[in-house]
Amino acid sequence: MRTRVAIVGAGPAGLLLSHLLAAGGVESVIVESRTREYVEARIRAGILEHSTVDLFKSVGLDERLQREGDEHRGIYLQYPGERHHLDFVDLGAHTVWVYGQTEVTKDLGAAREAAGQQIVYEAANVALHDIETERPFLTYTDTGGSPQRLDADVIVGCDGSFGPSRAAVPQHARQTWERTYPFSWLGILADVAPSTDELIYAWHPDGFALHSMRSPQVSRLYVQVPNGTDVADWSDERIWAALATRLGDGENGWRLTPGPITEKSVLPMRSFVMAPMRHGRLFLAGDAAHIVPPTGAKGLNLAVADVALLAPALSALLTRNDPRPADEYSDRALRRVWRCTHFSWWMTSMLHTGEDPFDAQLQLAQLRWVTSSEAGAGGLAENYAGLPIGF
Repeated sequence: MRTRVAIVGAGPAGLLLSHLLAAGGVESVIVESRTREYVEARIRAGILEHSTVDLFKSVGLDERLQREGDEHRGIYLQYPGERHHLDFVDLGAHTVWVYGQTEVTKDLGAAREAAGQQIVYEAANVALHDIETERPFLTYTDTGGSPQRLDADVIVGCDGSFGPSRAAVPQHARQTWERTYPFSWLGILADVAPSTDELIYAWHPDGFALHSMRSPQVSRLYVQVPNGTDVADWSDERIWAALATRLGDGENGWRLTPGPITEKSVLPMRSFVMAPMRHGRLFLAGDAAHIVPPTGAKGLNLAVADVALLAPALSALLTRNDPRPADEYSDRALRRVWRCTHFSWWMTSMLHTGEDPFDAQLQLAQLRWVTSSEAGAGGLAENYAGLPIGF
């Protein structure tokens, strides 16, 4: 089998890239190791930057988002005795949208299915070959156990941290930067209406907490926990008690409404960047090239920005024999990646508590500045709502 672009990974980055490539007249085949049901059920991000929403609208992918998503003007920042609303629009930034990554993936999958996109699910033993030549190819084993080969002009790795694409780049040809944080998030989904109209980011001596949402009927909440935490050690009652304490239940008349918890998971926190995001005829996008802690709501949006830059670059390379945009892709993408990596680190460092009382006072000083200074609040709003894709 042969195609112009072989895409490894059928998450949002891979599906969106195939959609954008098709609009530019470039065919592709997607190869995914998991089932479609698994991919569409993965609980991930829930905040879309304005540039992400604008891109979806420009390519006809926003119909359900506009109908079922929830547009937010800002967030709340909280520390003991204080809760402040940061209105992004009043601060000169843009709105954001609450719309789960599961729903984005379903929308993209439905659009690609309607367009006749070829997607190979449950592909085992995926391997990349000859990526330093002009004739790269993939090999994999199909669901019947038969070996398969997919030849292409270009391979794009959209297969996350643990897929084969990142590993295909030789050690001598890459540079990496990584930070592992000394805490994790315990996240829950609960079948209860959110207790807030917009997200609450809370600093508390017991640890960070976040009240988010997925829909008018489903709440998404997190508490900071030590690395290595076992979900089994956290009963529903313990989780709701920790959330009530850290989010200030009962303060100034605000109440946290608990409900049935339908999902629990522990999310380690780390930052990772690999450069360059291209090696030969292999290009990387999304988590295959970079990871950010979720505090800044940047992971999915960075993946979207990557493929928004990559799709026209590949179209120029493959339809007009113009290599310049493809040659510039990594540098252009990494500029935004590092800005968002810094913002995610900054939010994480400001809101998560440790054992050092000196650090705690610095965090509180930072929070007081951000919530009382138009310049401080404006910087957070600009970065949170999202920089231009071509930043």
